[in-house]
Amino acid sequence: MRKKLLVKRYSEAFASYAKDNIGIEKAAEELKGLKLLLNSEDDFQSFLYSPEIAYSKKCEIIDRALKGYFSDETRNFLKLILRKGRMDCIADICDYVRSAYAHGDAVDALLRTSYLVDTKALKHIKIKLEEKFHKKINLYLELDPDLLGGLQVRMGNTIIDGSVKRYLSDLREKLMRAQV
Repeated sequence: MRKKLLVKRYSEAFASYAKDNIGIEKAAEELKGLKLLLNSEDDFQSFLYSPEIAYSKKCEIIDRALKGYFSDETRNFLKLILRKGRMDCIADICDYVRSAYAHGDAVDALLRTSYLVDTKALKHIKIKLEEKFHKKINLYLELDPDLLGGLQVRMGNTIIDGSVKRYLSDLREKLMRAQV
């Protein structure tokens, strides 16, 4: 449990740092590459884990060997992990960042409708949502015959409901409140 908490904490901190500097997509891609490097190069991994080699020497080698392959941010993060003695978490941190931020800053949105929507209309809806919320959106489609018609979009805690079911419900409430 403690390791999971550490992995999440380091991953979120790196993601926040990288988002402002190199972009989260590039950061996730670089951590994927770092994990591949650590898994494929036993000598490099042994070098990083070795208690006999001074931290300053490891930092020097990281900068010389990885410059041009990884950004300053990723190299600095690797040095931080080394300094804090958390090399046992590096593979999990790489996996966490890659899985949590592989889509970058994109937000998932669920489009619910009672009928099939053609791809041209889906693209148009996606573009309009991205313009409205100023975010990249991953749009998923769900057919729901209970809506009776129209559309409903759910993004996190935001719901845009243009369904016939909602209009009928609103009309029922208005009629119930109307005094005769």
